[in-house]
Amino acid sequence: MDLKNLNAIQKASRHHNQTVQRIGIALLFLVGIVFYTLGRGESSLMLVISAVIGAYMAMNIGANDVANNVGPAVGSRALTMFGALAIAAVFEAAGALIAGGEVVGTIRSGIIDPAGITNPDTFIWIMLSALLAGAVWLNVATAVGAPVSTTHSIVGSVLGAGVAAAGMDIANWSTLGTIAASWVISPVLGGVVAAALLYVIKRSITYRQDMAGAAGKVVPLLIALMTWTFSTYLLLKGLNRILSVSFLTATVIGAVLAAVAYAGTRPFILRKARLSANTKRGVNAFFTVPLIFAAALLSFAHGSNDVANAIGPLAAIVDALGRHDGIAQSASIPLWVMMIGAVGISFGLALFGPKVIRTVGSEITELDQMRAYCIAMSATLTVIVASQLGLPVSSTHIAVGGVFGVGFLREYLKNRYANMVADIKAHHPEDDQEAIDSFLRAFEKASIADKGLMLKELKRRSKARMDPAHFSKLERKGLRKLYKNELVKRSQIMRIVAAWIITVPVSALLAAGIYFVIHGIHL
Repeated sequence: MDLKNLNAIQKASRHHNQTVQRIGIALLFLVGIVFYTLGRGESSLMLVISAVIGAYMAMNIGANDVANNVGPAVGSRALTMFGALAIAAVFEAAGALIAGGEVVGTIRSGIIDPAGITNPDTFIWIMLSALLAGAVWLNVATAVGAPVSTTHSIVGSVLGAGVAAAGMDIANWSTLGTIAASWVISPVLGGVVAAALLYVIKRSITYRQDMAGAAGKVVPLLIALMTWTFSTYLLLKGLNRILSVSFLTATVIGAVLAAVAYAGTRPFILRKARLSANTKRGVNAFFTVPLIFAAALLSFAHGSNDVANAIGPLAAIVDALGRHDGIAQSASIPLWVMMIGAVGISFGLALFGPKVIRTVGSEITELDQMRAYCIAMSATLTVIVASQLGLPVSSTHIAVGGVFGVGFLREYLKNRYANMVADIKAHHPEDDQEAIDSFLRAFEKASIADKGLMLKELKRRSKARMDPAHFSKLERKGLRKLYKNELVKRSQIMRIVAAWIITVPVSALLAAGIYFVIHGIHL
């Protein structure tokens, strides 16, 4: 056996051992949840089982859903994997415990009609089945590296268990229609907003001759925009259960904070711009600190908002086990339940999160700090606008759509520039390579408007139509295809979109199967 094969075997063995260790730690955590629940006194077997499944769900949320908040920052190298895991774990837990929901609807998102469930035991079985099915589906998605929506997983699970318990009439099909619409609306909106932001930044900074000087003027405005966006987002989505404010109030407070941020950062950014290299790498350095703040704030908002919704079925089970007057329309989330969610997310993120983080951060398209900033901004802007318009959106789909958006924009711009270069070569005499090189040097330094004028003037004056580089139409088409393969990985798109589409039906089928098993055992 040669050294190369031996190294490969050792690497595979080490990976296997690490996987076993992670699974072992996860199982120890679930055992700890058993003792934690029993230690509260008067804990029934059903409550212990529900708490363990709720913790399992929380771990899978940490492993899958949190990646959207920190993935771009890791992919752009603004954060190391360890730094991202630490920040996300702390802020997710803080969001869940400090600003987490006090009340959650027992019938998730109006998916099923509560009037169709009169037996408390049936209701508990439905919630238990939904919790387990949603967790299993998230586990599978994480294993294949596909970022999927936690909300959609829970919605599909509640639907499947509800239909299994009371038939098709219990389902609210109009609500399901809006969820299906979000499969298209969310990634498209996220992609368009992220691509638009990136294009504006390119035109105002990286397409200028003095990139550092342009960054000194534009970056403070971008930081102010980010401050406004995140302040408004946190007031509306992250702190809404502590401090209830209207959309107008949230935007005004955000605008005041944005003005303060602009005034405070502008002198520092201008000084830094004078000392920075006039390169894209130098400009990218301006976005590192904002990205770290973005990862932290997105994690806090996610912990306060989505986590409470995801452990809603556990809260509903706890409430149903403790009452004797029927099924409540809403249930309070006890602190110990929120603790399970918060700690479970941290464990899941640390143990299994890196796989999906790598998918979002580096395996769809190449990200730098500037592109990652646009994705983070897209996630917050789109959620704010969509919520005010009443559009059904998924934060997961928006964030991943933002990654697709910046990748496709880069692909389009690269392809467009390649066509311009081919045009320039086609309008020079075949033996005038020096003129071609000279024109290309001037073309690269020119502004966008000047580039258009230079091409127009070149075509007007040119009489030769020979292509000195001998690029045929077929070769140019191959060049465009090469850019597409380099900048956006189509295999990742197909895998992720397929996972999105099947999330609701697969989780529904899983939940229905689990419900029938539980029902059969009790019969």
